[in-house]
Amino acid sequence: MKLYDFDGMFDEKLNKFISQNAGKIKESEFEDLIPKLYKQFGDTYIKSVGDTPNGFYAKMSDGELVKALNAHLNQGVPVSEYLCSAIEKRDAVELLLPLLDGGESQIGYAVNLIGSDGRAIEKYMQMLVSPDIGEDLKNSLVDFIKEKADLVADEVVSYYEKGTEREYMLEIMSRTRTPSEKIFGILLKEFRSDPDNVAMHAGYLAEYGDERALEYLLNKIDEEGISFIEYKELLLAIEALGGKYDKPRDFTGDPYYEILKPHASSDIFGGLGGK
Repeated sequence: MKLYDFDGMFDEKLNKFISQNAGKIKESEFEDLIPKLYKQFGDTYIKSVGDTPNGFYAKMSDGELVKALNAHLNQGVPVSEYLCSAIEKRDAVELLLPLLDGGESQIGYAVNLIGSDGRAIEKYMQMLVSPDIGEDLKNSLVDFIKEKADLVADEVVSYYEKGTEREYMLEIMSRTRTPSEKIFGILLKEFRSDPDNVAMHAGYLAEYGDERALEYLLNKIDEEGISFIEYKELLLAIEALGGKYDKPRDFTGDPYYEILKPHASSDIFGGLGGK
């Protein structure tokens, strides 16, 4: 299979364009122009290729596109957006799944191209609990799993109970939409028993959407010892669940309050006391 470095070809064209327009176009304008020029290059006929970049990939089958992606990665030839875009337009998930067992580059591209497709969620879960996967990739996996959280709800609870990647499991649980007393109980327990992460757990309760959490959020926000950041996150959670808290509070002396106060609009600090 013939591989083309379309990004390298574009860079050559871009450098000529910049040289020809030196002094005519501001640097800030170039930044806005580059994406437009790149898109335009995708439909530019290249004699050595015998086609445009977009046309070259449009003629390939689903299998050929994925094979081309793998070849680019294995041979160190830059992967262009034209190739990725061509794959995204196809239903190539089943062909991309094997790349999840490949090297770091294969996995990264496969995850981004597959996204939150339900056919990959179970594999994502296996990767999420693997010690061989880095934190950046795990964060990406969680973002996609959350979009289909109900598909793995029972599995997520099981991992949580085993103590496996508990923070990730809580985040995923908060995005499930099928009512579960067990999941609600876990999210509530974590909120009540983890004073160092009040804001995070308040956010999970708000995302889960069970109004029964309001009682606990209101009790917590009324405590005198909470920080300004905790107050703001609790307030957001309360309002997200349809509640209201308008008791005047004074956070003068709170380091976060003092830092943010000069830069914040009055509505952010509405209802707060202090000078």
